[in-house]
Amino acid sequence: MTTTSVVSIVYVNDAPAAARFYGDLLGMSPSFETPGYITFDLGPGADLALWSGQFEDLSPNVPRTSEVCLAIGGGRPDEINAIFKQWQSKGVTILHEPHDAGFGLTFLAADPDGNRIRVAPKG
Repeated sequence: MTTTSVVSIVYVNDAPAAARFYGDLLGMSPSFETPGYITFDLGPGADLALWSGQFEDLSPNVPRTSEVCLAIGGGRPDEINAIFKQWQSKGVTILHEPHDAGFGLTFLAADPDGNRIRVAPKG
């Protein structure tokens, strides 16, 4: 079997609104759009999909057990801190401020639906 891409699916209440949020954070536009399913091409072999309609009325209060991790090439502490400050200035919900987790400096944020987004150095 040949796999052309691994797609990470994030369930959201409103795919277009979520796409605006993620597009702003990632600095990119979607690569594929339907009213309830929108994807971002993150590079060879990786896509991020935002899907509404799979679940109804997602609540940010429901505990999440998975994360989307944005692995930053180089991942120097000053780069991670700069992204953290930029996201803070945009009003992104921060769940855990930058800290050393053993693999480098990392922080944890949440999208408007409560999905977790980690920023960490690429290992």
